[in-house]
Amino acid sequence: MSKKATFELNAELRNDQGKGASRRLRRLQDQVPAIMYGGGEKPTLITLDHKKVMHALENQAFYSHLLTMNLKDQKQTVILKDIQRHPFKRHAVIHMDFQRVRPTDTIHMRVPIRYHGEENSQGVKDGGIVNHQMIDVEIRCIASELPESIDVDLTNLALNQAIHLSEINVPKGIEFVALTHGHGDMAVVNIHLPRAAIAEEEAEAAAAAAAAAASAEAAGTAGTTAPAKTEADKSKKPDANKAKEAPKDKGKDKGKGK
Repeated sequence: MSKKATFELNAELRNDQGKGASRRLRRLQDQVPAIMYGGGEKPTLITLDHKKVMHALENQAFYSHLLTMNLKDQKQTVILKDIQRHPFKRHAVIHMDFQRVRPTDTIHMRVPIRYHGEENSQGVKDGGIVNHQMIDVEIRCIASELPESIDVDLTNLALNQAIHLSEINVPKGIEFVALTHGHGDMAVVNIHLPRAAIAEEEAEAAAAAAAAAASAEAAGTAGTTAPAKTEADKSKKPDANKAKEAPKDKGKDKGKGK
């Protein structure tokens, strides 16, 4: 597991609610409307500085970390539960949801998967390409034990093999939700030959099969010979003299009839 990063956000309370108020905050004050809930407290409406939020979002760890929210000189531990972005403006956040958590709370979070050892994997050395089936995974753990990422080592992964969730080593207390909820032991990553290489192998195999079939057919034809004539067959030759005498007999019969 990677070393944990730390994130702090400074928030201010907001009293105005509704879409109109939120639009004014974003357009006129460059603020992001947000809400904090959970932790046995009432939901709290807050605003955040848009530029600082965008800076924090550049770090992928922000999405799967315990965050510190500073509000009225109080520090609260939260996790990011939802983020709404502008449909057309890529670098614009419309709204954010944060959930309060205590260190002993059991939480569900999606954390990124970090792959390493790809270049040294046996499958890549044999001409294969790596196919990442997942980029993140949902886990269940105690809030204080939330990891920054799940690391997957591909060094020993061979061609046409895959690594499944059950094969990943994680610290004690961390569970994959897919396994505990009976969703199946899903493949996380695999190594296969490129499609072009597979097509080439199939073409070569087809050509080899056709050549083998043609060779077998040729061998069968060469082994077939005309049957030898027996002495009885030789004795059945037609008598040439009898064949020539037959018309003379017919002529004599015609003369007698006259």
